[in-house]
Amino acid sequence: MSVKIREIISALEHFAPLPLQESYDNAGLQVGLTEVEVSGALLSLDVTEDVIAEAVEMGCNLIISHHPLLFHGLKTVADANQVQRCVRLAIQNDICIYSAHTNLDNAEDGVNYRIAEHLGLMDVELMMPRKVQVRIDGREQVVKAGSGVLGYMPQGEDSLQFLQRVKEIFKVDCLMHNELLQRPIQSVALCGGAGDFLLDEALRLQADAFLTGEMHYHQYFGHEQEIQIAVLGHFQSEQFTTEIFNSLLEQAFPELPIFHTTVDTNPIKYL
Repeated sequence: MSVKIREIISALEHFAPLPLQESYDNAGLQVGLTEVEVSGALLSLDVTEDVIAEAVEMGCNLIISHHPLLFHGLKTVADANQVQRCVRLAIQNDICIYSAHTNLDNAEDGVNYRIAEHLGLMDVELMMPRKVQVRIDGREQVVKAGSGVLGYMPQGEDSLQFLQRVKEIFKVDCLMHNELLQRPIQSVALCGGAGDFLLDEALRLQADAFLTGEMHYHQYFGHEQEIQIAVLGHFQSEQFTTEIFNSLLEQAFPELPIFHTTVDTNPIKYL
């Protein structure tokens, strides 16, 4: 079965339409041609030179990432920085790069739902739902989108046990948190990546815990015994995103060769 890259993109955007992305974002096609047949898809959270080299080695002409390679426009394509080098390397090897970022974060059953699934949360709902008009399969539709989700543990869990479980599930080397909550944790608000902007909403919803990938120092203050804050790290919080890509592609294109990168793209190291 021959599949063109544009068909892959269409399937991804059917699930996470581009209008769902935030205004600052640049989700979508990054580099390459879409009318060519796909030889294989390499899934990754980030795009680096090593990831592109891995795609070449595996015979994949498509990289699907969560974080866009191009957040800002390029005035020069040389080798002054990693982004320029990646663009050149992708073009030299006829690699197409596509990214589904905040549109996938904001989609129902998107990134935050996958995080909630790994935590075993139930009755998961968007924290800040909104209606977005999109065009899918040539028809105008209105879909629900939103930042972050709120879900519930099957039963209350001791705060230390909860944090230890989070640390284990997400393979966190250094879990940052405020003081231990002295009541069971059952309702959990969460947002992968840089989600600290949702802390106030988590408080408004009276969540017992709030999980995210990044948080500013001063936001930890003043919430002792109000909410259990846990900060995993950006990469750690979103590492299961490629599972969504995998599920979508396996269902739509069962014969497509799909690979997950073996490159550790997390730029943050821990001593």
